[in-house]
Amino acid sequence: MVKYGFLFPGQGAQFPGMMKDLCENFTDGNTFLDDYSKIAGFPVQQLLWESSAQELSRTDKSQTAITAASLLVVEFLKSQNITPAFAAGFSLGEWVALKVSEVLSFEEIVYIIKRRGEIMQEVCDSISSNSANPPGMAAVLGLDGNIVQSVLKDRKDVFAANLNSSQQTVISGTCDGLAWAEESLKDAGAKRIIRLKVAGPFHSPLMMDAAEKFSKVLDSITFKNPLIPIFSNVTGSRISTGEEIKQNAVKHIISPVLWVDEENSIHNFCTNTDEWKLVEVGPGKVLAGLWGKTEFAQQIPCISWEEIKS
Repeated sequence: MVKYGFLFPGQGAQFPGMMKDLCENFTDGNTFLDDYSKIAGFPVQQLLWESSAQELSRTDKSQTAITAASLLVVEFLKSQNITPAFAAGFSLGEWVALKVSEVLSFEEIVYIIKRRGEIMQEVCDSISSNSANPPGMAAVLGLDGNIVQSVLKDRKDVFAANLNSSQQTVISGTCDGLAWAEESLKDAGAKRIIRLKVAGPFHSPLMMDAAEKFSKVLDSITFKNPLIPIFSNVTGSRISTGEEIKQNAVKHIISPVLWVDEENSIHNFCTNTDEWKLVEVGPGKVLAGLWGKTEFAQQIPCISWEEIKS
């Protein structure tokens, strides 16, 4: 019997019209999105299907859109009798994992993600309005993440933000910090450095204002212990208690995504007599692509949920 691990994507996976075709054939999908809309206070279908790419790139829009889309796919897979034996998510996607593992309720997740997106967008807007050259992010290609971290280790204006693979690291920093890093990392052997179209310097200490404001949102919310195993971006390993998960939820905004470590932890968890299959649950195929480049991919495949749909 196959056991499934669900991987949930983060920001950047969104696109206009996402999940519209699923809802055309999955009648319970519209009911789910209606329920989501009632809690969120606005029509989520309109956000998913009628927004432009530019509008969806806003953090206050994309976080709700990706979360709704990913949870919608969870409902579809459930209708196909496919449920997760464990869950993990990349950046924003980790919050979907918290819902699937019942650390938080559906109502709590909808509320938290809406406020998280709003707070992060407010901070990004404030940064941009107060600087002619606002901070941002860039993808460093063709250089080991450990080397990237070593080059940046003494800097206070640019940071390793997403350790995606051995040859792909995303950095966050001020405009000057990114410019310095681009030259220094090229000298260290990076093949390409690509500036990303993002709202701010995510997963870095430059988002401390957002972390402090978000902490207040979580004050009154109880995080339960997960009912299925989940893995943390902050530690790169399995996380077992609601208390630790709540602490990491705030650190998550200013800490790097240790995805390479997390992939290793997932592989170690799956190394037993069971037959495992990973499914990327939500828009895009980024996580399946990253997993496919690991040494684990032949033993444990990772597919898009759309392969199940078809």
